Amino acid sequence: QAQFVESGGGLVQPGGSLRLSCTVSGNILRYYGIGWFRQSPGKEAEGVSCISGDGTPYYSHSVNGRFTISRDNAQNTVYLQMNSLKPEDTAVYYCAPDCRPYLGGSGWSIAAPDRGRDQGTQVTVSS
Repeated sequence: QAQFVESGGGLVQPGGSLRLSCTVSGNILRYYGIGWFRQSPGKEAEGVSCISGDGTPYYSHSVNGRFTISRDNAQNTVYLQMNSLKPEDTAVYYCAPDCRPYLGGSGWSIAAPDRGRDQGTQVTVSS
């Protein structure tokens, strides 16, 4: 079973940037959509962005225009470039082989799988 390992989180000031990496063990990127999700204490998991097997990106309305997802099949890695970060972006970010965008009342959203025991990577946006 493939493992998904997140890295790149940290503390950043509002307006700053971070790049998260999701490295997958095993050569499966060509066959799966991969997503980034986040969860804050006491809140449900939220889909942030995902990229399909053919490379099509999807973004939640809450991050559209600020975050960019990309994948490097040769490196078995999916990246999430986060710009113009806001305090409300603070959360544990995790990745998973899941990409289920849907159109809701507020615009595009992405269904989030259960985080389980995935430790993810902490992103804290604070001055």
